[in-house]
Amino acid sequence: MDKIKVGIIGTGFIGPVHVEAVRRQPDTEVVALSEINAELARKKADELGIEKAYGDYKELLADKEIDVIHICTPNHLHYEIAKEAVLSGKHVVCEKPLAMNTTEGKELTELAKKNNVICAMHLNCRAYPLIQQVKEMVARGDLGTIFAVNGSYQQDWLFKETDYSWRLEKQFSGESRAIADIGTHWFDTIETVTGLKTEKVCADFATFYKTRKKPLKPVETYSGKTLEPSDYEDVPIDTEDYATVLIKFNNGAHGSFTVNQVAAGRKNRLYFEIYGSKCAVAFDSEEPNQLWIGNRDGNNEIMMKDPSLLYPEVREYNSYPGGHTEGFADASKHTIRKIYEAIRAGKAADTDYPQFADGYRELALCEAIVKSAEKEAWVKIED
Repeated sequence: MDKIKVGIIGTGFIGPVHVEAVRRQPDTEVVALSEINAELARKKADELGIEKAYGDYKELLADKEIDVIHICTPNHLHYEIAKEAVLSGKHVVCEKPLAMNTTEGKELTELAKKNNVICAMHLNCRAYPLIQQVKEMVARGDLGTIFAVNGSYQQDWLFKETDYSWRLEKQFSGESRAIADIGTHWFDTIETVTGLKTEKVCADFATFYKTRKKPLKPVETYSGKTLEPSDYEDVPIDTEDYATVLIKFNNGAHGSFTVNQVAAGRKNRLYFEIYGSKCAVAFDSEEPNQLWIGNRDGNNEIMMKDPSLLYPEVREYNSYPGGHTEGFADASKHTIRKIYEAIRAGKAADTDYPQFADGYRELALCEAIVKSAEKEAWVKIED
C-alpha cells in the first residue's frame, strides 16, 4: 500500500502534536513542514526528523508529493491556507477555529462539499475512550432523557500578568479568545456526545488583566520560560480571560458552562456532567481513564477505562488494555486515525470524524456567545 504523504504548516505547540499523531498511523509519512521563514523551518524539521523544510507555505502546497496538509498556524491564517489547499487538491486537517468568522467558515464548508477531498478539523477531545463510551450510553438510552448539562474548561497558562501569547490579540485570534480557543472543544464534545444542539446562549465575559506584559523576545506556548522585567512592554487586552454561558438545548434541556484561562492549578481540564432521567455521568480530562456514573437508587460507580468493560462500538478508541492510561495524545491519535481512514476510503461524507461543517458550527456558536456577552441577553444560534 502506498504511503500517504503529509505536510505540516506551523510548528508551535500543536504542530508537533499533529506530527506525532500522524506517525502513529499505518502507511503515513510526514515528509515536509513549513514555517514563517526558511531558517526556522529547517531548524524545526531537523528537530522533528522531517526531510523537507519550506519557508513559505505556498511552496509546501506546490509540492506534488504531498497528499494531506495539516494547518497548525495562528487562527488568522487558517482560512487562506485552507482555501488554497482545497483548491490545490490536497486533503486538509485544520486546527480550530476553521476561520475568523462565519462568512469565511461558510465559504470553506461549501468549498469542501464541492471538491473531492477530505476536509477535517482537529477537534480531538471527542475521541477520548470514555467520552465515546458516554456517547454510546446516550445513544442506547442508558441516561434516559437528558435534563441538564454542566461543565467547564479551565487552564492556568495565562494566570500571570507576564503570561503572553498571540491568542490574546484579536487580529490573530478573532473576536473571542477563551471561548474560541478551548470552549469550542467543550461544545463540540457535548453536542457530539449527546446528539443535542445548542439553541440559545446567554453569556458573561470577564477580562481580569486589562493590561498584560508582552515579551519582547519569543516565548513558546506552555514552555514555562521566564524573562527579565526589561524584556516586557505593557499591552492592553480586549479578549476574555473568563466566560460563563447559560445554555438552552433543542430538546428542552438546560445547561451552563465556564471557561477560564487564569484558573490556578488547572493545567488543561475539560469537565462535564450530564444529568438524565435514568442516571448521570461526569468526565474529567485530568482523570481521563475514569467515568463517574451517578444513581439515585443505588451506589454511584466509577468506571475504569478497560476495553473489556466498554460497549463494543467504543473499543476501537482503546489502544491498550485496562490499567494502561490513555490521554490527550491518544485522543489526537484516534481523531487522526478516523480522518485517515476516510482519506483511504475516499469517504468525504463519513460522519465519524470532525469535518469543516463542525468547524463552521463552532464559529456560529462563538459568534452567538460573543454577541450575547455584548448585549447581556439571550441570543439564538444562527446556522
